[in-house]
Amino acid sequence: MAYDGERVDGRVLDQLETVLRHVADELASWRARALKAESELKESGIRGAGGATAPKPDAETRGRVTDLEQENKTLRQRVEAARVRVHDLLSRLTFLEEQARQTGNGGGTGGTSSVSSAGGA
Repeated sequence: MAYDGERVDGRVLDQLETVLRHVADELASWRARALKAESELKESGIRGAGGATAPKPDAETRGRVTDLEQENKTLRQRVEAARVRVHDLLSRLTFLEEQARQTGNGGGTGGTSSVSSAGGA
């Protein structure tokens, strides 16, 4: 019976690891996009600061900056939400690992007697 539980825990752990990999990949993708947007914004600011009287950005540039700022805000919110999800998943994973260890040790309360009884099974 413990073997079935271990198999189920293994599947759950595999699923959690898959979800964590997906979240990490998505987080990396969003981070790259945010960094690119920030560098584009800085680059446009450097180009505009070349002379003593920098020209005013045109409507298209202002619109793009506004879009980038909104996207950056959205990305920060999504990154924070992903961070919370990863933290929750890691907590679940830790809990499942502790349960698996306790199951492997006969519930964790038997000490060495649970090891000797598990050896005969």
